[in-house]
Amino acid sequence: MYNLFLDDIRNPKEVYEYTFRYLYLEKEWKVVKNYDEFVETIQVNGIPNIISFDHDLGMEHYIHQYTKPEEIPYDQYTEKTGYDCAKWLINYCIDNKLDLPKIILIHSMNIIGAQNITSLFNTYEKIYGK
Repeated sequence: MYNLFLDDIRNPKEVYEYTFRYLYLEKEWKVVKNYDEFVETIQVNGIPNIISFDHDLGMEHYIHQYTKPEEIPYDQYTEKTGYDCAKWLINYCIDNKLDLPKIILIHSMNIIGAQNITSLFNTYEKIYGK
């Protein structure tokens, strides 16, 4: 099993420095920086044991600060976000009858984007009870 870390800029050690979660130091991580790398890594290596999500994966995501989930213009972005990665993962697991990773973390500093990702997994859990 492997652990997957999604972030375009930071590495796990840097995330430890503001989250103080030791697993960012203790675990070995495969680092991916964008949607395409995320999808390819899972398709090639299978579902990881742990995934840690960032939301903003491109410069266009850093331009504005949003205060409500519906304000993030996902349909206008040319670069996909961590939210798009989470949606893909859920659909991939449903389509292939696979369980989600045992541990899902969100280390994004984008509070609204992090809430959107959390909401996806909470909805999945309510529907599928996993």
